[in-house]
Amino acid sequence: MFQPGKAPITLTDAAADRVKTLMAANPEDGVLGLRVGVKAKGCSGLSYFVEYAKERKKFEDMVEDKGVTIFVDPASVMFILGSEMDFQEDKYYSGFVFNNPNETSRCGCGESFNVAS
Repeated sequence: MFQPGKAPITLTDAAADRVKTLMAANPEDGVLGLRVGVKAKGCSGLSYFVEYAKERKKFEDMVEDKGVTIFVDPASVMFILGSEMDFQEDKYYSGFVFNNPNETSRCGCGESFNVAS
């Protein structure tokens, strides 16, 4: 359960390390951090997105943790509140994954999820 005063999303050490790597490799000037959120997509309804953030949007939460900055898309906060962002890499997959206590179901391929209405 989310507690007031806590960050809307937390990062594992692996996620923070990957964000640092991406920021160091980013050739564009003016990138402040990464933005995370959800968009309507997939068979279950919602899918996570991660993108470079050059500015802080109005009403956007900013999480500074483990030496990195994450912006939480204001329209997505209610769907990812209390989530943990991780980075996993193995022989078959490499990417950010989210441990989201709000998820009520996930599609078979794992690309999209649903939350209770």
